[in-house]
Amino acid sequence: MAYLSTPDLQRTVAEIEKMGFGTIWIGESLGREPFAACAIILEATSHITVATGIANIWVRDATAMMNGSRTLAEAWPGRFVLGISVSHAPLLQARGHQYEHPVAAMRAYLDAMDRAPYRAAKPNPPAPTVLGALGVKMLELARERTAGAHPYCVPVEHTREARRILGQDRLLAPEQAVVFAKNREAARLPGDIYMRTYLSLQNYRQNLVRLGWPEDELTPPGSDRAFDALVAWGDEQEIAHKVKRHHDAGADHVAMNVLTLTPDRASTDDLRRLAPLLVG
Repeated sequence: MAYLSTPDLQRTVAEIEKMGFGTIWIGESLGREPFAACAIILEATSHITVATGIANIWVRDATAMMNGSRTLAEAWPGRFVLGISVSHAPLLQARGHQYEHPVAAMRAYLDAMDRAPYRAAKPNPPAPTVLGALGVKMLELARERTAGAHPYCVPVEHTREARRILGQDRLLAPEQAVVFAKNREAARLPGDIYMRTYLSLQNYRQNLVRLGWPEDELTPPGSDRAFDALVAWGDEQEIAHKVKRHHDAGADHVAMNVLTLTPDRASTDDLRRLAPLLVG
């Protein structure tokens, strides 16, 4: 949805809300600024939750992050979730920022968010914060300091591990890439763009190696086995079954990332067929 015009985006999210999906996730990219994008979506809908997945801690200070969250939570009570993360070294370097000591940096950032002054009307309730966590230490920090975790580009075995680390009282909302396709060959056309992007980033690749994946299967765009572990493909029945595996492993919510070769067009027809199999 990042490539849609604002009117098309607002029509699309209103349709998604009518389908019964519970949350729309907005990433930090070179497109719309995530807080502004959340406001656009919240204004176009009536009850669906909107979450940043994720907002980058290096590109805005802790006061700006916290007060952006407070502003949205006060304007749309109970409908905003703040997901934050340390992002990745190449993405930060391209924007003139330095990536270092991610867990220590996140801990200090959370401390600074707690101290952030705010003179406007306070939100009631405050927006929950979740961390884009992959490794054990970041997952532990999510358990200690936030409402939970939003892991990205992870197989089901990571969801199982994350639930064990987080405990039962923290939110776990992994991302799941999805391709509606009749076979793996067709699925890999849009899916390999995703795989090349994320397997080229050290954090994601190292996380998979830590989980036991051999390096030779993770050379972008990855082996068929790695592709099947990270991308749910098939018809709506097959995709729903693959999404359910994350729920069975302990996920409270799965953020579906629909991949297509036409990112300037919304996949509402596919989502409409999928919704009855997942919603509720």
